Amino acid sequence: MSKRAFDKIAEGLQESIAIARGERQAAKFHIPAEISVKAIRQRLKLSQEDFAYEYGFSVNQIKDWEQGRTRPLGALRLYLLMISHDPDGVLKMIREAGVREEAA
Repeated sequence: MSKRAFDKIAEGLQESIAIARGERQAAKFHIPAEISVKAIRQRLKLSQEDFAYEYGFSVNQIKDWEQGRTRPLGALRLYLLMISHDPDGVLKMIREAGVREEAA
């Protein structure tokens, strides 16, 4: 087992213990374990490159997810779910936050 995998398991265990002890509240929403990045991207009619640029991913990250080499974890799944449900709203928030400058 890789150190990264071990660390993720240990982190999850610590979180579970804290929830069981009442020291922390469990999440009040469900994020699906599997999210099809390719389906989201294709529904938006974007290339891998355009999807990566618009939403702040690397092209390699998109390729890895779509080819099953890796999968989005935690907050990235939530972010992808938000993109899936309101792609224009997410882009609007990115612009308003000034995260990326718009081309002149």
